Amino acid sequence: MAEERATSTDTLLEYCLRLGDDRLILGHRLSEWCGHGPILEEDIALANIALDFLGQASHALEVAAAAEGAGRSADDLAFFREGVQFRNLLIVELPRGDFAFTIARQFLFDAFSVHLMDALQKSAEPRIAELAAKAVKEDRYHVRHSAEWMVKLGDGTDESHTRLQNAVNDLWRFTGEMFLADPVDDAAAAAGIAPAASTLKEKWDAVVNDVFARANITRPADEVFMRGGRTGKHTEHLGHLLAEMQIVARSHPGAEW
Repeated sequence: MAEERATSTDTLLEYCLRLGDDRLILGHRLSEWCGHGPILEEDIALANIALDFLGQASHALEVAAAAEGAGRSADDLAFFREGVQFRNLLIVELPRGDFAFTIARQFLFDAFSVHLMDALQKSAEPRIAELAAKAVKEDRYHVRHSAEWMVKLGDGTDESHTRLQNAVNDLWRFTGEMFLADPVDDAAAAAGIAPAASTLKEKWDAVVNDVFARANITRPADEVFMRGGRTGKHTEHLGHLLAEMQIVARSHPGAEW
């Protein structure tokens, strides 16, 4: 019985790190647009979406810290882990790129996240269900926002269409990682903590195909997909991001704001 509880706790820890790290890292990438958005309204919108993700990340990392039971806080997990200890998808750590790249990545992630959070409302873990009940409302706005921009850019000028299509082409090889199940996903699904990753793929496909059609974007072929983020094997970009994100906390450990 003790071994079963330990296994369940480890699964909860790992799964919440994945939830939290995806949103922490993508939130940081979006924050890089603050003051640099193409129009004022969009500058504010991206900043607000970044804040939504940071709030979701904080909640998930609080649950992870409690499951870990090592006396660490959500802030400790955010600012005092090394890159190999992060469990985020590779797609969220890629450099922000131009506005088309940011919108394409945001849409591809939003279409995944909104269905994940919808399913997580039925999680057997009350703290995850609580997180999902709030996050799904935010994610519905996120996917609507990014989908509208996909159509504006894809069905806009020749340049905006070309930039968006190139962004989708570059990002596509990173999308498969969202639906690759490993022992952590299998254990989380078996415990009722989370849905099986594969069950989200059909819903994601439906949203993506619909928006691509309206945006006149060609869906790339499903070939080789990049993977590794869930097990701490990241691109070189994560290290640079963490150096920037963590510098204040690491320079003043224990400081209170």
